[in-house]
Amino acid sequence: MSNSLVIDNLSKTYGNGVRALRGVNLTIPTGMFGLLGPNGAGKSTLMRTISTLQDPDTGAIRLGDIDVLRDKDAVRRVLGYLPQDFGVYPNVDALTMLSHFATLKGIGNAKQRKQVVEALLQRVNLWDARKNKLGGYSGGMRQRFGIAQALLGNPRLIIVDEPTAGLDPEERNRFLNLLSEIGEHVVIILSTHIVEDVAQLCTNMAIIAKGEVLHQGKPLATIDEIRDKTWKKIIARDQLEAHERDHDVISTRLFSGRTLIHVVADAAPGDGFEPVEPGLEDVYFTTLSRSRAGDKADPAHPTRVA
Repeated sequence: MSNSLVIDNLSKTYGNGVRALRGVNLTIPTGMFGLLGPNGAGKSTLMRTISTLQDPDTGAIRLGDIDVLRDKDAVRRVLGYLPQDFGVYPNVDALTMLSHFATLKGIGNAKQRKQVVEALLQRVNLWDARKNKLGGYSGGMRQRFGIAQALLGNPRLIIVDEPTAGLDPEERNRFLNLLSEIGEHVVIILSTHIVEDVAQLCTNMAIIAKGEVLHQGKPLATIDEIRDKTWKKIIARDQLEAHERDHDVISTRLFSGRTLIHVVADAAPGDGFEPVEPGLEDVYFTTLSRSRAGDKADPAHPTRVA
């Protein structure tokens, strides 16, 4: 039985007129899938729709043999979900809280529930802190607890929404390693605006902005598409406007008090530009830049989504 998640022509417009999803088509296989996009791109709307928390206006979603929009109970039985804002009861310890979640997930047998809960707390490296109150957990510990509850019931589909935002580098790495271990046998959707998370973890990815899928593929293959077309130059800050006028500038950042720019061009731009080995961040910024250029060419295209 296929476990792929297939999203077909999904659209959603909110009551205030904001078009959050515009004909989204994605096929997401087993493994880690990165859904990359800026804040406000429509990622959370898509995640809430897949996780049965809201309905689209049009479209269909299938998880293997399950019609996600018609059989929501079946989806919820095989879904693990870690939302962007995962709240915890601060005065309850992890062991008690996870046991409560296990009961809600349908693990009614007390002995089985105890075994499952203890195994999960060990798996996410929270066993030593199992009797500590959740309110005293660090951000990374709370996220690992969130993954533990998402793993209850051996899910076929796991959704994590902006999971590393706000984590320090050590906790972020620990969390990403945990996700990588889990992602070998189930569909995991990592929804994020952090390019590095997708580059490190995901075998497949898509870039979404303004409710539309702009690009889909394997990270390494997408990087190959702009290899030998990416150039860099360090300029004075007051030269940026002129370079943006004359070149396709995809990113800018400060470097030793000056401005480092990356541009995309089929041939060497000259004028002091040097070739640069592109990364996924360059793919991301190139895709968004071309999308914005398309919006300017079509002023009737709305630019704001939820």
